[in-house]
Amino acid sequence: MSLTIAVIGGGAAGFFGAITAVETFPDATVTILEKTRTVLNKVRISGGGRCNVTHACFDHRQLVKHYPRGEKALRPLLTQFDAAATVRWFEQKGVQLKTEADGRMFPTTNTSDTIVDCLLTTARRLGITIRTSCGVSTVQPTETGWQLDLLTGETLYADRVLVATGGYPQRPSYDWLPEQTEELVAPVPSLFTFNVPDSYLLPLAGVSVPDAGVSVTGTKQQQRGPLLVTHWGFSGPAALRLSAWAARDLAAVDYRFTLRINWVPTLSENDLRTTLQTFRQQHGRKQVSSQNPFGLPSRLWIALALESGIEESQRWADLPAKLFNRLIERLTNSQFQVVGKSTFKDEFVTCGGIQPGGLHPQTLESKAQPGLFFAGEVLDVDGITGGFNFQNAWTTGYVAGRHIGL
Repeated sequence: MSLTIAVIGGGAAGFFGAITAVETFPDATVTILEKTRTVLNKVRISGGGRCNVTHACFDHRQLVKHYPRGEKALRPLLTQFDAAATVRWFEQKGVQLKTEADGRMFPTTNTSDTIVDCLLTTARRLGITIRTSCGVSTVQPTETGWQLDLLTGETLYADRVLVATGGYPQRPSYDWLPEQTEELVAPVPSLFTFNVPDSYLLPLAGVSVPDAGVSVTGTKQQQRGPLLVTHWGFSGPAALRLSAWAARDLAAVDYRFTLRINWVPTLSENDLRTTLQTFRQQHGRKQVSSQNPFGLPSRLWIALALESGIEESQRWADLPAKLFNRLIERLTNSQFQVVGKSTFKDEFVTCGGIQPGGLHPQTLESKAQPGLFFAGEVLDVDGITGGFNFQNAWTTGYVAGRHIGL
C-alpha cells in the first residue's frame, strides 16, 4: 500500500512540501487541504504582485542574520536547501529569476502568476490532489496514523501529516492541533507600518528618504534603510525591519511608543553641525528653506525647517543659534508618537508559533508526535522583508517533504 500524506495548508510551504514528498517518494498519495477557496494567496500578492521569491544571499551565516526569530533552527536546514537551491529548483522547472539592486529576487516575468503557475502545474503533474474550502477542525493520532476531521463533516485518514498553515493571529487558533504538540510561542504580528495620526509630515505622503535611522525610545531596537512617509505615518524597509526585530517589544506596549528618526544617519552630530556651519557661511544670503546640503527631498526639508521654527523667508545669515540648534535636533532626533500599526498586506507575517526546539532539527518531525511534521510560518521562524520569509517556506517545506516518507 502506498503511503498517504495529508498536507494542511495550500501556501508556499505546503505546496513545496507536497511536491518534494512526491518527488522523493513517488508511490506516496499526497493531498493538500486548503481552508480558503484559493491556494497560494500570499504568493500572488507578495512583492506588489511580482513575488519576491528569495534573496541573493548565498552565505548561510549571512542569510540567517535576516531572521529576528529562528536563526538557530534555520541554519542547519539550509545545508539541505538554501537560496541557491531555490534558484536552481525554479530554473529546472523553467522559471528564471533575476536579482535586483537590493538583493531581492523575482521571476524575470515580473509577475507572481509565473510562480503560482509553476507550483500548480508541478503539483498536478505529480498527481497531488488539491482540495480547497476544506478546513481541518481536528487532527488526532490513531494506532496506525492520523485522523483528520474536516469542517465539511468528512473524516480523512493519513499515514503522515504536514502542517503548513501559516501563522495565526491569536493563540486559540492553534487549538485544533493534537494535544501534547510542541510548546507554542504566543503569536504577535511582525512586518507592519506605524500609525502616527498627529504627525506634521502626513501632508508629505509619498515622500521617501533612501537612508534613515529609526529607533524605539527606551529600547536598543534600531534599524537603517529607506523610509517612506505615508498618509497614516511611516512605512518602507526601515520601518518594516524595525517592526520585525521589535515585534515583541512593540506588542508589549500595545503599539504605543516614541519613534525616533535620524534623517542623516551617515553623519555624526558634530559632522552635521560642521557641514551646516560651512553651508551657512557659503550661502548666507539664501533662504534656509530653498536648499539643503544633505540631498533630502525639498518638501521634507521645508517641513523640518518649519517645525524648527524657521520661517520660509528666513535667510541662513540671519538664522539665530537657537533655531539653528533646533534644526540639527530635527535632523538627527525627530520624535513621533506612534499609536498603532497597520498591516503591510504584501509581507505580513506572524512572530510566534510552534517552537522548532520540539522538532527533530534535521527533519522537522515532531519529537512528541511521530509522523507529524511542520513547515513554513506556522513555526516560530520569521524574517524581515526581502524574500526571506519565502526562503523559510521553501527550505522548511523541502526538508519536511524530503523526510516525511521515511
